[in-house]
Amino acid sequence: MIKASFPILCLLTVCAAPAILFAEPPNVVVILTDDQGWGDLSVHGNTNIATPHIDSLARDGATVDHFYVCQVCAPTRAEFLTGRYYPRTGVSGVSRGEGRMNADETTIADLFKAAGYATGAFGKWHNGTQPPLHPNNRGFDEFYGFTSGHWGHYFSPPLDHNGERVRGEGYVIDDFTNHAIDFIEAKKAQPFFCYIPFNTPHSPMMISDEFYAKFEGQDLGMHHRDPEREDIMMTRAALAMCENIDWNVGRILEKLDQLELAENTIVIYFSDNGPNSYRWNGGLKGRKGAIDEGGLRSPFFIRWPARIAAGSRVSQVLGAIDLLPTLTEFAEIGQRGGKPLDGVSFGSLLFGDDKDWKPRSLFAVKNNQVSVRTQRFRLDSAGHLFDITADAGQYHDVAGEHPELTAKLKRQAQQHAQEMQSHFQANADRPFTVGYGPSTSLMARDGVPHGGIERSSTAPNNSFFVNWKNVDDSITWDIDVGQTGEYEAVVYYTCAAGDEGVTVQLGVDGADATQGIVTEVFDPPLYEKPKERVTKSHYFVKDFNPLALGTLRLKKGRGTLRLGASDIVGQEVIDVHSVVLNLR
Repeated sequence: MIKASFPILCLLTVCAAPAILFAEPPNVVVILTDDQGWGDLSVHGNTNIATPHIDSLARDGATVDHFYVCQVCAPTRAEFLTGRYYPRTGVSGVSRGEGRMNADETTIADLFKAAGYATGAFGKWHNGTQPPLHPNNRGFDEFYGFTSGHWGHYFSPPLDHNGERVRGEGYVIDDFTNHAIDFIEAKKAQPFFCYIPFNTPHSPMMISDEFYAKFEGQDLGMHHRDPEREDIMMTRAALAMCENIDWNVGRILEKLDQLELAENTIVIYFSDNGPNSYRWNGGLKGRKGAIDEGGLRSPFFIRWPARIAAGSRVSQVLGAIDLLPTLTEFAEIGQRGGKPLDGVSFGSLLFGDDKDWKPRSLFAVKNNQVSVRTQRFRLDSAGHLFDITADAGQYHDVAGEHPELTAKLKRQAQQHAQEMQSHFQANADRPFTVGYGPSTSLMARDGVPHGGIERSSTAPNNSFFVNWKNVDDSITWDIDVGQTGEYEAVVYYTCAAGDEGVTVQLGVDGADATQGIVTEVFDPPLYEKPKERVTKSHYFVKDFNPLALGTLRLKKGRGTLRLGASDIVGQEVIDVHSVVLNLR
């Protein structure tokens, strides 16, 4: 218990309810979905879907009508975790290390943990894998999920539990929810910060029959504004996945009720970008990857019965960067000397007081393109101006009607682009960290194939290396060794019958290498995908076997780690999932 660390607060609801006294700071539950559009909820008018539990957050709490995130996954996560525009944090994209958040950033979990909160994250991290970038190094006591940008299979897949490789149990979202509920139950006697970053409805479009049956073959009543662009199979799967999310949200809310924690628990719900396909989204322009309204506008609900009036609405434009200052203010947690924030607290707006709220511009950056959102207008990346209050679909360019404003916003966009480009460039050359913790996993995602070696998938995030047929081929990782020492090396591999007996070697920059002989055939089939609901899928997943390569001495500093082979016995060497280096 940490009662002595916090003053006793007299917390008043906005309505004329009696004062409620709390000797404890509020608990916080943050639910973040992946590739769910603003329109993928029945509360926003989509009659294709029923999301009663998520809708209840709007009924019992507050809705932010214009809440903005980034156009893709890792950037939004970084902005939520730091309160800063994502290029400042080291994040520049979603793959090949672009999603890594710099180690010197202070996260919201760091702040809550320092204030005595129990902290846990359950789901998709996407802001770094190797220590010191792993969730357990970023303020989270407990982590269960995966650190990559997406996962290739959703039924009992391999996962990460506090840095250890484990096997999931059941449908991945249900599994994450089970662990989040267990965490809430275990920490009910102290304040907790529970982050639940779900990874659906991101592809692969896998969902159980229980949820898909409603949509299979259904003639949907609402479609994308350009219906010829819509993939109906994709839409059906996404909607089924969203209803599964809603069911799991209901389980979380029910647990809070059972434990009598709901009154003083802040529950937040939002998504990381626009929808991952062309489907009904309220007529908004753009989807995931676009820096127009449809790619950036997210659902946002916040429920805190002790303080926020049920059914209230906030019309001011807000964003993911605003959550850290808002939540730390609610919990009376100081910033503790962190880096300057781009976000601002919107607590006063939730309590009906907007007299001191200042007009602002929110920026979205994609490479060297910038879009600017003010309270009324959006300047898109091509310099067109749209009055979003009258034209949310961005059909009519009104730049000619507002030349001075257009010029002003263009100057802001240019300045922001220049500033963000400087951060992109500063973080462009970053090796992968080794030896900053007891164990480091270097995934195929982060490696570079040489010769004829290829990735199993066009998307690196959940790929492995295949087609290793020549002795001159190799795989390299650009690494930064944190401390000189002896490292036990393990490669996770598969090997077909007839290829066993090959010797693989691992070393850095021509120094003495360590090696191992593949004596065991391990050639499992790819995971079956009977619950994949679209015809085309580029996700391939299988199990891998560990092969000990002995001990490798690594010197502190930067170098190139190379995995090679001294011979080829059969048709190929091995398929490679990852290399693990354990500091002795």
